[in-house]
Amino acid sequence: MPGAGKSTIVSKLKEQGYETFNLGDGVRAEAKRQNLNPTGENLGKMMLELRQKNGPGAVAELLKDSIMKSTHEIIIIDGIRSIHEINVLKETGTVKLLAVKSLSDTRFNFLSKRRRSDDPLTREKFEERDNREIGVGLEEIIQLADESIENNNVTIEQMVNSAIKIFQKWTS
Repeated sequence: MPGAGKSTIVSKLKEQGYETFNLGDGVRAEAKRQNLNPTGENLGKMMLELRQKNGPGAVAELLKDSIMKSTHEIIIIDGIRSIHEINVLKETGTVKLLAVKSLSDTRFNFLSKRRRSDDPLTREKFEERDNREIGVGLEEIIQLADESIENNNVTIEQMVNSAIKIFQKWTS
């Protein structure tokens, strides 16, 4: 769910040389192309419009070419929201899912401090965003994850180390 710590892990993994992609970046790029302000409301609408117009895997399709051109053995993809996106990504190679879980209060506090242009600033907007994400299938893929880690009362280093151990297990 938004604010669980996925992007934090991905950022640290990128620093360590992993190649990373963020499905939300594809939506943000499309919003920029259409001269839309990247607010949470606009990006949420854009995500839903892309799915309605181009199918439920449309957001993953935005990054498919870049992923296919990669020369890295392991690619970290942040921001997967539905089984349909997973199916698109499976066209590019083997897909393993790592879910990052965190309590609702922890996620809201993190998003309130992060202040990315699409982060909700009120509890009401936070819940609207959660409901939108659940509506496109996020809860389902969390349940389908191959592994999961908890981001409650752990350091960023502990969280990243947990993710790396899982990746190493997957590739050995």
